[in-house]
Amino acid sequence: MSCKITIIGAGSVGATIAYKLSYEDIASEIVLIDIKKEKVEGEVMDIKQGTCFRKPISIIAGDYEDAEGSDIVIITSGIARKPGQTRIDLVRTNVNIIKEITPQIVKHAPNALYIIVSNPVDILTYVFTKISGLEERQVIGSGTILDTARLRSGLSEHFKVAQKNIHAYVFGEHGDSSFVPWSGADIASVKVDDYCALMAQKGMDIKPLDKAAMEEYVHKSGGQVIAKKGATFYAVSIAVCNLCNTVMAASDSVATISSMMHGEYGIEDVCLSTLTLVGPEGVRCKIPMPLTDEETAKLQKSANALKEVIAQLDI
Repeated sequence: MSCKITIIGAGSVGATIAYKLSYEDIASEIVLIDIKKEKVEGEVMDIKQGTCFRKPISIIAGDYEDAEGSDIVIITSGIARKPGQTRIDLVRTNVNIIKEITPQIVKHAPNALYIIVSNPVDILTYVFTKISGLEERQVIGSGTILDTARLRSGLSEHFKVAQKNIHAYVFGEHGDSSFVPWSGADIASVKVDDYCALMAQKGMDIKPLDKAAMEEYVHKSGGQVIAKKGATFYAVSIAVCNLCNTVMAASDSVATISSMMHGEYGIEDVCLSTLTLVGPEGVRCKIPMPLTDEETAKLQKSANALKEVIAQLDI
């Protein structure tokens, strides 16, 4: 399968995505773009020298015009929050970066599906959707796919069962106002609340789940990784590569990606994550998973938190 993927931003996340894509069968061409020319050239050289162990693949350090004909464009550009910098200052800086990138890349790759990874991802997905001139279906924020992966990792350790058997999700923003709709969480079709009791009947020693502690783990684990090693990039890169696989597949899949809301759960004109059908044509639709009144209120609170930030921006 021929697939051209352009990655904008050769920092830790962008370079790791390029590296992971280089030894999978998703892409036949990879273009890596960054304003730091020597950095991107070094990353490409390092990655290319390991590709002799796979079937031929083209990997280049390029410019925006080299993105022409891309099937997927992944945007990872942005800066991390600095000591003393307010959240809104960080948002404004990264919004200005996305505003600078957007017309240049869209000019050369107007038919691509765009995966926004830069943070704050929901706000940047919203800004890109508004200013790019592309169809909304073409714009996919990585949203809470990483949060959902962290949740399933934590639940897998707690229940001692493979992650593939766990269906539980994180909704809302990729940030502090996200939450787990526990009413829709199950393990092999058994509700999480019932699983411990049923397994106890089978002689399995599984402690009851502390849901608040599990959500705290989802919210704080990324910060713990940053405190221990300086940055997070492996897990998010794997999540993004899996998303690339999803949009290049023969049929649609369900993922908690961030995209524009149009009245779902009473929410309009903001990008955040709920269950979404996504595939070769990009975003197809939001899947209306039933939520409790309390969960709907949490989702609306998350949306309002994002809207308060957006209202302070010059888009």
